Amino acid sequence: MSIELKTKFGQIDISNEVIATIAGGAAVDCYGIVGMASKNQLKDGLTDILRKENFTRGVIVRQEQDDVQIDMYIIVSYGTKISEIAHNVQSKVKYILDKTVGLSTDSVNIYVQGVRVSNP
Repeated sequence: MSIELKTKFGQIDISNEVIATIAGGAAVDCYGIVGMASKNQLKDGLTDILRKENFTRGVIVRQEQDDVQIDMYIIVSYGTKISEIAHNVQSKVKYILDKTVGLSTDSVNIYVQGVRVSNP
């Protein structure tokens, strides 16, 4: 499945994997994020931190007509305010996707899968 963008020059098809990788990279850069978690916790293992090449396992991209929705599964750092981290991730993912791909997302849903003590 892919996202179709229509510009004055023609049509651009962007795969969901590309959008998930960009969104995962933007999320991991936020303060308080230890890493991305898999959306399939029981099948993949309990709150395993995903590497950069596996960000697509922790991000779901859905498109319904003109609405684009992103679900992100994250692991946060112990001692941080989870609501602020989630808001920062939402803002940054929306901004990065708008600037790099030209895609405006309607919602970025954050699912906190765990809390870990991060290395100093």
